[in-house]
Amino acid sequence: MNNIPAGMLQKLKSGKNVYGTAFTSIAPSWPAMLKHAGLDFVFIDTEHISMNRADMARLCQLFQAYGITPVVRIPSPDPYLACQAIDAGAKGVVAPYLESTSQIRDLVGAAKFKPLKGEVLKRYLDGEPMPADLKNYIDKFNEGNICIANIESVPAMNNLESLLSVQGLDAVFIGPHDLSVNLGVPEQYDHPEFVKAVKKIIQTTRNKGLAVGIHFSLEPERQVYWVKEGANIIIHSFDIALFSQKLNQDIKIIKQSVGDDVAGQEEINLIV
Repeated sequence: MNNIPAGMLQKLKSGKNVYGTAFTSIAPSWPAMLKHAGLDFVFIDTEHISMNRADMARLCQLFQAYGITPVVRIPSPDPYLACQAIDAGAKGVVAPYLESTSQIRDLVGAAKFKPLKGEVLKRYLDGEPMPADLKNYIDKFNEGNICIANIESVPAMNNLESLLSVQGLDAVFIGPHDLSVNLGVPEQYDHPEFVKAVKKIIQTTRNKGLAVGIHFSLEPERQVYWVKEGANIIIHSFDIALFSQKLNQDIKIIKQSVGDDVAGQEEINLIV
């Protein structure tokens, strides 16, 4: 069992905002830097980032040691991968591209009922009463685990009420890139259809009593806008984007100041 306090889940249950960023570097000095930034959690993406299981575990353990909650997005909606992430030290698990209630029930089973699996798990997920000693053990074993669904497609939006009614789900992460593509307005994050869709997801999620967040690597003002619209999980940028943006800005200032050409510099479009 993990020894990190259940603080992030408690904050979400009480409707408070939590702050984090996505991270890919396994260098050991980074967790202290993120701690100084006052972050509640770190989002470790193993869906789009090349990261092996050992590196994921190392990051989870490092961030736990600094009191920062590790949240891992697994590569596919697979309960066994979710269990692996929790075994590695994750306290939150995100499954990508969820579109059915059965997928969310599987995720809940992995995050909230571990180490139960198979037919026994299915019976308890179906509502069969659990013996008191077993329930106490399961509750303690999974204390503070956060079950998070990625909502990033039109089919998921069309089935949103049912998806968010699965007991045990704690939160929703909105995937802006995939959602915009699915809506037919790729990377047009100010398009009325995209804005309408995100507002619908946020409002529906909050009405269900769940937490919700959206991940952007763009300007912080965009995060502020969505917090005011009801998001309470702030997933701002990630290490490579922050490094690239700051480095580009600083090098451009230096080159312009000494009269050198800045034409070769390019903005990199990074997706997580």
